[in-house]
Amino acid sequence: MKLWLTITALFVLLAGCDDMARQPRAKAQEPSVFFPDGKVNQVPPAGTVARGDLARDALLAERPTMSMALLQRGEERYQIFCSPCHGLAGDGDGTVVSRGFPRPPDFVEPRLIDAPDRHFMNVIAHGYGQMYSYAARVAPADRWAIVGYIRALQLSRRAELRMLSESDQSMLEVQP
Repeated sequence: MKLWLTITALFVLLAGCDDMARQPRAKAQEPSVFFPDGKVNQVPPAGTVARGDLARDALLAERPTMSMALLQRGEERYQIFCSPCHGLAGDGDGTVVSRGFPRPPDFVEPRLIDAPDRHFMNVIAHGYGQMYSYAARVAPADRWAIVGYIRALQLSRRAELRMLSESDQSMLEVQP
């Protein structure tokens, strides 16, 4: 008898769950009587942070230590994302310029040499002038690598011959 009552009670409880697919719900952008502003989509509460944003921002906050590995990664990322417009040497003579796209600035312009690293980080993230944002394409760590490589390009294009070792100077001498 006790088993029969348990089975009956369980059957009665489960009988109410026969059509869970047809529950009342609201679709995005539809009006709502539930919320006071009459909208289904609600503004997130103040102070809400999207999942992963804090960790991503932490990577952007501090410049990593300069290393050969960072510069190599920066060169690789620069050639992929930046060189089509800025050129391999950073002179603004990329392949898209030869096809009619406006010429970007040369990285050895005084204003860019004097610009803080944060300027390049912001340009990569938000775009500038004709350049659109690369925030979704270039990871934060790779942005720092690209900035490091841009600084290396600037230095290499402004280096004086006397700054090189004698062996490096001899390699650059023109052969008759």
